[in-house]
Amino acid sequence: MTNAVQQQREALGQRLREIRRSAGVTGRELARREGWHESKVSKIEYGKIAPSESDLRAYCAHTGNEGQLPDLVATLRNLDAAYIEWRRILAAGTRHRQHQSIRLESEAEQIRNWQPQVIPGLLQTADYAEAILRYGVELYRVPDDVDAGVSKRMERQRILYRRGRRFHFLIAEQALYTTVGDDHVMQGQLDRLFSIIGMHRITVGIVPAAAEAKAAVENFVMFDNRIVKVEGTTAELTITQPREIAIYGRAFDILAAQSVIGDHARRLIRRAVEARTA
Repeated sequence: MTNAVQQQREALGQRLREIRRSAGVTGRELARREGWHESKVSKIEYGKIAPSESDLRAYCAHTGNEGQLPDLVATLRNLDAAYIEWRRILAAGTRHRQHQSIRLESEAEQIRNWQPQVIPGLLQTADYAEAILRYGVELYRVPDDVDAGVSKRMERQRILYRRGRRFHFLIAEQALYTTVGDDHVMQGQLDRLFSIIGMHRITVGIVPAAAEAKAAVENFVMFDNRIVKVEGTTAELTITQPREIAIYGRAFDILAAQSVIGDHARRLIRRAVEARTA
């Protein structure tokens, strides 16, 4: 559980506590009426456990606040959507996951992406994408529809050529050396990255390995200033709170200031290519 999700859970619990207290209902009395263990009320209200929708209905029914139920349920569902395990995301296959990304990308005018380990999905070759998706299928033990997933990922990349969109990709230099697939796959991917630099409305920055760790953060994608997606090892986190989005924006600006673009970025890519052919 991430700090952001935990904070949202605690905020929901605090709201339920206020509803109960305002109605003059004790935690012990609420638990007795519902047949709960006495500790359940405290755990919900202090964010130790997440309430279910039936729990929310109980709070509203016993405090005379049925009118608040729709908003409470919406808050809970947003909380559930904020932290989703990869096994659940990929249960319908990698193709479905790519379709979800297309929707988000099509709604954004500006996309900012920081990748410290691998090449961003919108810049990947088919061979590189195949290897990445296959790693995911093997790690999470989900249905293998890699071919369909790769096809859909390639379809996603059409957005790079649409008018009215701006893209800023930041990639750690180490990602140029991390092997995905094999040397042949990496050669093709580095060539692709080399050719993208300089394209209209697309900025590709490489953060040198020697850069100071002023913003040592995990990979993330920003869709305008509305949503941030963070990919963890076990789950994906969706961030929508403006104050948190602002922090990711500052982190991106720090990394962008450390990055190199244009010919300097090409030199770093060329060096990575030469390291594989030496």
